[in-house]
Amino acid sequence: MSGFFAEIKRRSVIRVAGLYLAGVWLLLQVADTVLPMLDAPDWIARTLLLVLAIGFVPVIVLAWAFEWTPDGLVRDADATRDPAANARIGKRLDRWIMVLLALALGYFAVDKFLLSPARVQTQMQAARQEGRSEAILTAYGDHSIAVLAFRDMSQARDQGYFSEGIAEQMLNLLTRVQGLRVTSRASAFSFAGKDVDIPTIARSLNVSYVLDGSVRKAGDHIRISAQLIDGRSDTQLWSQTFDRPLQDIFAIQDEIAATVVEQLKIELLGAVPTVRKTKPEALRLYLQSLEAYRNHTPESYEQSRALAREALDIDPDYVDAWNMLSVVYSSLAGLGVLSDEQGYPQAIETARKALAIDPNSADAYAELAQVALTAEDDQQEAARYLQKALTLEPNNTYALGGASILAKSLGRLDLAVRIQQQAVERDPLMANAFSELCLALFQSGRVDESIVQCRKALELSPDRIVTRYTLATALLAKGDARGALAEADAEPFEPFRMFGRAMAYHSLGDRARSDAELAATIAKYEKDAAYNIAYVEAWRGNVDKAFAWLDKAVEYRDSGLPMIAADPMFANLKDDPRWLPFLRKQGKSPEQLAAIRFDVPIEAGGDAARPPARASR
Repeated sequence: MSGFFAEIKRRSVIRVAGLYLAGVWLLLQVADTVLPMLDAPDWIARTLLLVLAIGFVPVIVLAWAFEWTPDGLVRDADATRDPAANARIGKRLDRWIMVLLALALGYFAVDKFLLSPARVQTQMQAARQEGRSEAILTAYGDHSIAVLAFRDMSQARDQGYFSEGIAEQMLNLLTRVQGLRVTSRASAFSFAGKDVDIPTIARSLNVSYVLDGSVRKAGDHIRISAQLIDGRSDTQLWSQTFDRPLQDIFAIQDEIAATVVEQLKIELLGAVPTVRKTKPEALRLYLQSLEAYRNHTPESYEQSRALAREALDIDPDYVDAWNMLSVVYSSLAGLGVLSDEQGYPQAIETARKALAIDPNSADAYAELAQVALTAEDDQQEAARYLQKALTLEPNNTYALGGASILAKSLGRLDLAVRIQQQAVERDPLMANAFSELCLALFQSGRVDESIVQCRKALELSPDRIVTRYTLATALLAKGDARGALAEADAEPFEPFRMFGRAMAYHSLGDRARSDAELAATIAKYEKDAAYNIAYVEAWRGNVDKAFAWLDKAVEYRDSGLPMIAADPMFANLKDDPRWLPFLRKQGKSPEQLAAIRFDVPIEAGGDAARPPARASR
């Protein structure tokens, strides 16, 4: 037996076996990473493993029958016995074994600590996305639709605001149909002016049907062409052209909505919702007001306010115009164009006028909730208003956006994440939805997922404000201070760029630059950003200064204070004996927040009349 083992050793069978196994291990490690990236079917990996296992036997046989010599591979019977040459070849095989083992171990380490976490994160995201899509399919079946921006077919092509406004009103009307999932305006209208076929749009928005159309307005006459298309087969299910007086616009919209419900075979508990009526001239002014508002500048807000007032001069009972005016006043106060004492009371007054005309206006309740939370820091009142809004319209995106903010202010971060996940499902092409999900995930401690969503938001809108700052804070939480500084430097909004730089320099150990950045921030933004300065000092470990700035935030009535229960940037203060008393004094302690009742029926759905314009941080 000893002679047999000696012969195995002489013929380098063990070395060849070791070399083969080391090579196989390296190959399988690489295949385990590469094949999933290529979406290769599972049978390829199984076949590769089987072939390599079977190949071990002929390799051992060949190693026994042949021998490596200075002259190459020869039959063992013909080989010249040269102990010195055999030793050199044996050492060469040993070196190859060690090289392959080193490569395999190195690759294993890189895969485990660098590649695998990213791969697992991607797989988790895909699983969550698939789970949400399956849940929506279970809830709605094929009852999902996108309403595209109607094309302006007027002779001068100057009625785009009107044609898109009509489509948006159709979208809002269909949103109120129970059992129908409607993709939001932001995502559906993103295809306007683009040469994209209907099946591609349907797949991108994850809907079964698409409503498309055009509007031609000439004086007091209007022509609306609409078509309902099965997005999977690109088959037209219904089409019609309405050629009528302008005053019939609302009847046309109601007829289209009823047809969609009929064609999709949706079983309703009540009647098909109908559009809110007004005078045609008031409608025109309202749609212009809405278009101006969406430019989100002080000048456009003033223009929007003037146009809404004109609409109300024509029709004092026009609820949509009162709600538009309420949002504008709130936004003007938020930007500082109007003082809090001027803007917010007028926002409340105009919302209440809308409710006096229509007690079931979900938009009005949602705006009252926004003011209660932002201007009055009254979470109890905000919860009451939002509960009412969502009872009336469970899929009102404006109300759901407010619900997410309120959930965070109450410390109910899992709820906020679920609401934002629904928003992403409903708004798959809107940067704001991903940005808000990124923030909610970061605040809930799911930092890796937050980074993924931030990057998705930036892919859709590279210049979106505050998102790079949120990404910077997430990278700081991961210990990547250099990456955080790069993102902070790229933040377009100066105050948040300065907050991020001050914290990143501190984490990099550059105290002088951190101090200089914070000093510049205080000099420029002391009264507007006391809350933010407080958490910058908390991050820098200056606990006493952080509490001093929190006191200033209270004094200045900083709008960031309602979010303090959700803000992870104050982690360094939470073990301090002053923390809980401070929260209790503001009505923000865990037990105080837990006592506020707030339940949100989370469903996928459509869009509200207009999105909130305020940044959430």
